[in-house]
Amino acid sequence: MSGQTWTPAPKKGVFPLHPMTFGTILGRAFAALRHNPKVLFGFAVLVQFVAGIVTAGVLLLVGWFIAARIASVPVYSPDYEVIVAGSVALGIVAAVLVALATVAFVSIIQGLVAADVSYAALSQKAPLRLLWRRVKPAFWRLFAYSLLQSLAALVWIAFVFGVVFGILSAGGFDSASSIALAVGIGLLLVLGSIPLYIWLTTKLLVVPSVLVLEHAPLRTALVRSWRLIRGRFWVAFGVTIVIGLVMGFAVQVVAFPASIVSSLLTGVIAPTGSEDVSAWVGVIIANVAPQVLVLAVQAIAIVVQGTGATLVYIDSRMRYEGLDQALVKHVELTSQGVSPDQLDDPYVVDPTRAVSKQPPIVQTPAQPAYPAYGYPAQPGYPAQPGYPAYAYPAQPAPYAQPGHAANGYTAPPPPAPQAAAQPPQPPQPAAQPAPPQAPTVSPPSSTSPWAAPGSDA
Repeated sequence: MSGQTWTPAPKKGVFPLHPMTFGTILGRAFAALRHNPKVLFGFAVLVQFVAGIVTAGVLLLVGWFIAARIASVPVYSPDYEVIVAGSVALGIVAAVLVALATVAFVSIIQGLVAADVSYAALSQKAPLRLLWRRVKPAFWRLFAYSLLQSLAALVWIAFVFGVVFGILSAGGFDSASSIALAVGIGLLLVLGSIPLYIWLTTKLLVVPSVLVLEHAPLRTALVRSWRLIRGRFWVAFGVTIVIGLVMGFAVQVVAFPASIVSSLLTGVIAPTGSEDVSAWVGVIIANVAPQVLVLAVQAIAIVVQGTGATLVYIDSRMRYEGLDQALVKHVELTSQGVSPDQLDDPYVVDPTRAVSKQPPIVQTPAQPAYPAYGYPAQPGYPAQPGYPAYAYPAQPAPYAQPGHAANGYTAPPPPAPQAAAQPPQPPQPAAQPAPPQAPTVSPPSSTSPWAAPGSDA
């Protein structure tokens, strides 16, 4: 007979495996950096630094090439306007490519943060290789979503400028009324777009998490995010706005002293604008070194914002789809020695529990249904049939009298008396013979020859 083996309690994870409150989501978003700082913080800072260096280098080289190209052609040359237009187009193309590269870098960071939070919820610390293996299939969809956001912003800006330019063209650029009307409508469109931007970004907050953790197509991810945020809009908005304000303030606190230090060092190293190469190298170092600290804070901001969005995603699925049950089961099995590779992905969506077009309902543990008057089905044994319901005959009210209502009903008259049948008598036992009587002895008389002398008769 084998006894029950003892297993240690599952290791407590970074995030609680139950629906979280607003304060819990906000606090855990900042605390997640301590879980895997080498991957999250180190990789994010490296990506931000590389993106900044590449952007600055490309723009400087393109700007130098455009300036040299335009300076090499005389102004009176018939090809001057063509060369200027081509140079400007080259600058625009370079700026677009740099922007696309920046979008790609940010998409990678968002995907890695979502993957790391998914492992942290399971009490696992994943290396960069494992995180990238989870993000790689969804990279192009992440890039497409980030690009779609940028294009939507550009289209809206172009629309606002088009409306303003159309009003000025119709009313005249020198007319004060047309200028005031154009400026007023432009400000109205800009201010009106702020609530629209906040609403759309909040409703689509968990799209990166859906793309990475559910391997969903882009259209499905947009629909899933829209439905998961339904009912949790203000929590998602509060987490986003608080993290944005806190990290934006931190960036400004670091950036302002960094700009002052850069200006002071530039004035000290090259006070007269010396053309010495060593002096300009010192100026570049003086301007780049403080910016590294700014990039580090910006990287922290991206990580915290991504962590908050992923926690909102996990919390919504716990409330609406019972994700906490799958996570707890996964953690318990791994604590008992089962390899995670042998278990199913707990973040896979169950179609029977996924949120739909209808408003989501908070899932509650289902109670087992027992058959009426029967026994519950036991594992390994067929279900036992229930017993049929027994109908008891109606009994007359004990105190009901004819003509009186009892409990809302008129009692029927009592039945006519009938001669009660006498029950059969049991057979009488046979008479027993009387026991023999002892013979009666008469006392002797006085005339008896055996009478004692002197006795009376």
